[in-house]
Amino acid sequence: MRKFLGKRAGASALSLLVLIVLVFFLSRLTGDPTALYLPVDASLESREQFREINGLNDPLLVQFGRYAWDVLHLDFGQSIRKAQPALEVVLQAFTWTLTLAALTMALVTVAAIIVGSIAAFQVGKTFDRVATFVSLIGASAPDFWIAIVAIVLFSVNLGWLPTSGTGSVWHWVLPVSVLFIRPFGLILQVVRGSMISALSSAYVKTARAKGVRARPIIFIHALRNAMLPVITVIGDQAAGMLNGAVVVETIFGFPGVGKLMIDSILQRDFTVVLAAIMVTAIAIFLMNLLIDIAYAVLDPRIRY
Repeated sequence: MRKFLGKRAGASALSLLVLIVLVFFLSRLTGDPTALYLPVDASLESREQFREINGLNDPLLVQFGRYAWDVLHLDFGQSIRKAQPALEVVLQAFTWTLTLAALTMALVTVAAIIVGSIAAFQVGKTFDRVATFVSLIGASAPDFWIAIVAIVLFSVNLGWLPTSGTGSVWHWVLPVSVLFIRPFGLILQVVRGSMISALSSAYVKTARAKGVRARPIIFIHALRNAMLPVITVIGDQAAGMLNGAVVVETIFGFPGVGKLMIDSILQRDFTVVLAAIMVTAIAIFLMNLLIDIAYAVLDPRIRY
């Protein structure tokens, strides 16, 4: 297990190093930083002073070395907009995004596994057809359109739910519901397909022949063997939710890292943007490592 996890951690560390290189050099392609951070009518003396203070007069490799060293020490610079350490600003927003994503994925996972398993057990029947139809609609509908329709219907027309903020439980209903729909549809389809294959296996037929009830057959005998592809999709959807919450957070005014990135780009606070990219990437790498651990637990053959 240690060797297996060591290989996965090494691959993640290499990917993170590549990301640091890309983030640095791509950020330099945005143009002269003085044009981003200083007023248009700033004097040449002010521009030169800005370059000197921020080390922009040094060779590019020297700047990269300093940037990589600072990143390794979790120093992403100062937020120009908020006059705070960029990492501190990002972590405050990331806590909201992580809470929203974790809550949504927990609900999605439980609902998709239960509904998908029952649909596979009743394949071809009414429940299966309804579940398949609902999942296809959910997997196909774009998040931004669902969010706008939900605001118009439940907030503007009916006045049941608030449109933005996090002041109460009711403020979370619309963002969680909108983020719930797409991964629920995708995961339900994978659970259903994987469970149909597992339920047609010999050991399940033997359990049925021995008179084992339906619930143990579904959730004990078949589900564990059907979980590997399901875990893959859950991991992909969870990572996608961290990245894809930008639109939903912006529409609902949710104070997460997605909205923070949009605001920082519009206000040219690029130290915060770079910090947000790195924090999100590290979170995704850790999530993928947890998925690898779950693989190894469910199927010991993967360790070898």
